[in-house]
Amino acid sequence: MKYMMLVVVDPDASNEPADPAVDEIEDWVARNDAEGKRQMGNRLHPPETATTVRRRGGELLVTDGPFTESREWIAGFDILECDDLDEAIAIAAAHPMSAGGTLELRPFWPDET
Repeated sequence: MKYMMLVVVDPDASNEPADPAVDEIEDWVARNDAEGKRQMGNRLHPPETATTVRRRGGELLVTDGPFTESREWIAGFDILECDDLDEAIAIAAAHPMSAGGTLELRPFWPDET
C-alpha cells in the first residue's frame, strides 16, 4: 500500500533537542531507500513561497501564500510503499522529525485499472 507521509513542523514550538545517534535524516533515507520502502521524498520551501490556485464561479483565483493561516506548515514529504499501516507507522516513528514535528500518513486511493 502506498502512503504519502507529510512532514509537518511548527517553527515556533519548543522542540526536543536532537539526538545525533537517532536523528540523522541521511541514515533514515538511506535505510528506507535500500529496503524499497521510500519511493521518493523532498523538502519544501516555506509557506510564504506558496501559490494557491482556485476556480470559483468560473473565475481563476491565484494568490500568494498558503491555503490556510497556521503556525504549522508542511516542510517536506515522502512517498512510502508499505505492506500495511503498521509498517508505515514504524517507518514514520523512526523518522528524525517524529521527535520534534509531526508526521501525517495518508494512504493513496487504489488504482482502479
